[in-house]
Amino acid sequence: MSAVRTADFGTGTLSRAAALVHTLLTVEALFLATAAPGLAGLLLLGPDPANLPLAALCLLPLGPAASAAVYALHHRSHDLTDLHPARVYRRGLRLNALPALKLWTPLLAWLTVIAFTLTHFAATELPGWWAVLLGVIGVACLLWGAHALVLTSLFAFRARDTARLAGYFLLRHGRATLAAASLLVLAGAMTALLTEALPALLAAPLLLSLLHAARPVIAETREDFTA
Repeated sequence: MSAVRTADFGTGTLSRAAALVHTLLTVEALFLATAAPGLAGLLLLGPDPANLPLAALCLLPLGPAASAAVYALHHRSHDLTDLHPARVYRRGLRLNALPALKLWTPLLAWLTVIAFTLTHFAATELPGWWAVLLGVIGVACLLWGAHALVLTSLFAFRARDTARLAGYFLLRHGRATLAAASLLVLAGAMTALLTEALPALLAAPLLLSLLHAARPVIAETREDFTA
């Protein structure tokens, strides 16, 4: 009887739930620690649009941090007796920091250009529909970035191949894209209605939701685009 109980320990519903909570808390703490230099810099910046380039620099660590978190959440253990989320996160950070920066840096730069243009739109003397177009382009870039984050975190493609696949999956898997859009709306609402720190404090569950929504993307990539 004791042997059966020992074998079953860590595999029940409560154990899996406890394992998930432990993993989320650990990954969240490591995410915040990795992104802490940039987040601290953001707290020192005022809301002046002139600070947008500095804010972009402060956001650079978020790319590797998010990629490592996605890697750790994807490879998490469901067994309470075999949990090593910190070790898996560090492995993900080591593997994905540079690949993530190769995609995150140009995306962040382009979004900064869009945001700076929109905040100074009156000075451009462009027609109003240009502002709408820039907003649509910005949202599309964010959704592309969501797919690129998942792909670069879980697969060892070249940066340009990851960029192409992320663009391909934008329309190929509309449900995954809509789910990513919903998460972006949720994060934006939390920032606008509560505090800008809340999305960072809930990064782990948000990224886990993104992973869940991206399962068709992950499955097709593994089946059709890897050896």
